[in-house]
Amino acid sequence: MNTAVAPVYLDHNATTEPAPAVRVAMIDALTRTWGNPSSIHGHGQLARGVLAQARARVASFFDAQPAEVVFTSGATEANHLAVLGTLRALSGGTRRRLVLSAVEHPGLLALADRLESDGVPVTRIGVDRQGRLDLAQARAAIGDDVALVSVMAANNETGVYMPIDELVALARARGACVHVDATQLAGKAVFSFAGSGVDLLSVSAHKLHGPKGSGALLVRKGRVLPPLICGRQERQRRGGTENIPGIVGFAAACDTLAATLAQDIERMHRLRDRFEQSLIERVPGTVVFGAGVPRLPNTSCLRFGELPSDFVLDRLDRAGVIASSGAACSAGGMQPSHVLLAMGESPSRARASIRFSLGRDTRDADIDRALAAVQTTIVPLLVAAEPTAASTLESAS
Repeated sequence: MNTAVAPVYLDHNATTEPAPAVRVAMIDALTRTWGNPSSIHGHGQLARGVLAQARARVASFFDAQPAEVVFTSGATEANHLAVLGTLRALSGGTRRRLVLSAVEHPGLLALADRLESDGVPVTRIGVDRQGRLDLAQARAAIGDDVALVSVMAANNETGVYMPIDELVALARARGACVHVDATQLAGKAVFSFAGSGVDLLSVSAHKLHGPKGSGALLVRKGRVLPPLICGRQERQRRGGTENIPGIVGFAAACDTLAATLAQDIERMHRLRDRFEQSLIERVPGTVVFGAGVPRLPNTSCLRFGELPSDFVLDRLDRAGVIASSGAACSAGGMQPSHVLLAMGESPSRARASIRFSLGRDTRDADIDRALAAVQTTIVPLLVAAEPTAASTLESAS
């Protein structure tokens, strides 16, 4: 990688750099409020007060009540708590089925596989060529035996939005609960937990310029949720001494984003569109996945012909541009993206997917550098391999 200048970081869907205010808040918490918030002495009560303030700030960012916030180690734990807790709460009854999409995060799909092997009925809903959830399948799948419908708000690879309002309506008509993994949505769209009708919502701090190891599950008031980890903390919904520095950092990240969220969304959308249009015009064989449907404003999933993703990413990295191939937790392998396979792509094209994900700090100069890097490192390879290739948008429905 070129180390003469800082690289252009376009992998914000994998993780984000902690904001300056986050680092300051966490150091202060480590220095000043290191007491156990369950202790009754002064140190403990100081930490307890800081915890309560942070909970209120996180709740405010997502338009929830403080009592609805259950702090976790991140979205993966929150997802497990939502799914396993709901199934446990309804155990012994007729509602046992789990319904989810075929393009969920690998962690949730692995959990569904394990549950299915243990005898839990699981239904996976497919998507179309653009990555949109098949609502006809959803309508057929959500019956009176469904305990939980669990879907992501927006796909982490393509950025395509899931039809949350429609799924909530379908689930409500059948008496089922709804869990949404909003890991990628936070910081890239305005979302109201109070107005959504969703029962459970997972979020992660490190996706919105907070620290790793901190996240939350929002649990709608009145919803019974047995814990995975027993203890007195978090209203007995998640045991263990609270991670005060991580939680304080989470709250500081929410405050930072809230101040400029509307402007950040507009800028990312504009830059993403300029980036894609320039690639289509300049780079032979550019195909943008999900281009014809609503997506996250920061996410561009595409391929350059059928050049393997690891081949492209290596050359971009050397040119000072950081991107990824699908979810970060599976980026080390050459297995085709399960998301793109579900969208009907061939294995070779699914292996060619590159994800560029912009952040609140991405600027025009970063996009210019990324475009120049693709032009100088990738275009010659494409021209040599496919001299007559034409740039197109993915338009299949």
